[in-house]
Amino acid sequence: MSEYDHEPVRGLPEELPEDEYMIWQDAPDWKRMVASALHIRLALLYFSIIAGTALLGGNPGTAGVMVLFAIAVTSFFALYAYGVGRTCVYTLTNKRIVMRVGVALNKCINIPLSEIETANLKLTGGGAGNIVLSLKGMPRMGYTMLWPHARSLRLVRPQPMLRAVPDAAKVARLLFEATVLVQPVTKKAEAAPEPAMEGLTA
Repeated sequence: MSEYDHEPVRGLPEELPEDEYMIWQDAPDWKRMVASALHIRLALLYFSIIAGTALLGGNPGTAGVMVLFAIAVTSFFALYAYGVGRTCVYTLTNKRIVMRVGVALNKCINIPLSEIETANLKLTGGGAGNIVLSLKGMPRMGYTMLWPHARSLRLVRPQPMLRAVPDAAKVARLLFEATVLVQPVTKKAEAAPEPAMEGLTA
């Protein structure tokens, strides 16, 4: 028996109303998640610098300890990202975005399309990408409640994020098409040097 067996529809806390229907649903790519949210490359670089400095300073024991730390930390990051990929579900309907998040304690976050102020897409390679949402007048959500499904370091005004989404350009297009039926929206492309960014502005 799974902890999600109570869900009437995968990723949703209840059946959709008659006037609401699902447009898209998927989960984060955990391999992309470990790179973009947990910054595993920076962690490896950090431990590599310390280990290299220790070796140059004639301290092979310290270098060995740093290697062990690097293995332990990256293994934990990868395991956590795998858990996120297994438990998280992003759903787009014609009225809202639903984020079922939480590895240990799951919760559903509902974001009405009418409350989206801007949506920005950043491709991260292999067709995957992140979609960052800026909201209008919704009650502010805590950063710790959202993380890792939030834009990094935006602590004062956290921005929800569909992170490590496969085929992100297609999802951004579906989001645009659904939102434009709910509120006036303009589509714009960011100027260089970030050609991968696209904005949807209400």
